[in-house]
Amino acid sequence: MPRKIFMLLALVAAVGFAVPASAADKIVLRLAHGASPLHPFNELVEMFKRSVEAKTDTVEIRIFGARQLGGDKQVLEGSIAGTIDCSEASSVLYPLVVKKAAFDALQLPYLVNSYDNLGKMLSSEPAMKMLASLDDVGLKGLSIGEAGQRHFLNRNGAVQTLAGFKGLKTRIVPVPLHKAMWEAVGSNPVGIAYGEVYTSMQTHVIDAVEFNISSIESENLFEVAKDVSLTGHYFWPGVIACNKAKFDSLPAEAQKAMIDSGREIIEPHVAYVKQHEKDAIARLEAKGVKIYPFKDLAEMQALMAPIVETWTAKDPLIGEYVAAARKLEGN
Repeated sequence: MPRKIFMLLALVAAVGFAVPASAADKIVLRLAHGASPLHPFNELVEMFKRSVEAKTDTVEIRIFGARQLGGDKQVLEGSIAGTIDCSEASSVLYPLVVKKAAFDALQLPYLVNSYDNLGKMLSSEPAMKMLASLDDVGLKGLSIGEAGQRHFLNRNGAVQTLAGFKGLKTRIVPVPLHKAMWEAVGSNPVGIAYGEVYTSMQTHVIDAVEFNISSIESENLFEVAKDVSLTGHYFWPGVIACNKAKFDSLPAEAQKAMIDSGREIIEPHVAYVKQHEKDAIARLEAKGVKIYPFKDLAEMQALMAPIVETWTAKDPLIGEYVAAARKLEGN
C-alpha cells in the first residue's frame, strides 16, 4: 500500500476514535410521565435529562410527557414490566402499585411546612432508603421531585373555615391516606383519575379538588372553578425510576451518571417549584382566580394530626422520615 494512502487511513481511523459516539451509537432510554409541559414534573424530567446527558455520551433520554404513554399509574406499571424504560410518577402511587408503604411518609399532613425544608427532606437519608427499597420490585429509584404544595379549589365559592368542607364532594386520589385526611375534616372524598378532574368539575360530578397550584394552571381548572383556599396540607412529590433490568444492563459510567444526576437535581428542583408556585398564582389571578387564606388552619392541623401517628406505625421507614422531619421543623 502506498505510504501516503496508509498514513491517510491511519489519520482517519485516529480521528474516528477521538470523536464522541454518534447519536446512532447511543443507548436511548424512554422516560414517560403524565404531566403537561407547563407542569413542574415536566421540568423535573428535563433537569434529569440535561444532567445525565452532560455527564455521559453513552445515554440519550427521550421524554414522552403529557400522558402520551399513559397516566402516572400506566407509566409506572410500564417501567416495572419493562415496556417503558423509565417513568416519573407521583409518589402516592407507590404504596398502591408496588406495596411500598413508606412512600406515604412524603404526604403526611403538615409534617413539612416549607419548600426549603422539603428540599432537605426529599434528599435525606430516609428518602434515599425509599428509593433503594424499589430494587426488589423491579425498579431502580433515582430521584424525587416536587409538584407543589396542595391547596383547595372549590367551584361554589371560597372555603375559609372547617365548616365549609362539610359534605363537599372533593376529588382525591383513591388511596387510604387521602381518604382518611379528607374524612377527618368532614368532606365527602371521591376518587377520580387526574385526567378526569376537569370534566368532573365541569359536569358537577365533584364540587372541589385538593390540588397544587401548578395543576390548577396546567390542567386549565381555572376555567371551571375560581376560588382557591390556601390550606397547604401536604406536598406532592414525584419519583423518577427505571426498569431495574434495563438499568443494570447499562455501562457502569452511565449508571453512575444517572444516580448522581438523580440526587443532584432534588433540591434545585424544589427551589424551582417554590418560585413556580409564586409565578403561577400571579398568572391565575390575572385569569380571574381568587386566592384566599384559610382561617381555621390550626384546627385543620389538629384534626389531621392523629393520622400522622397512625401512619407512622405502619412502616419503620415512615417513622424514620417523620422523626427527621420533626427535628428539621423544630417540633
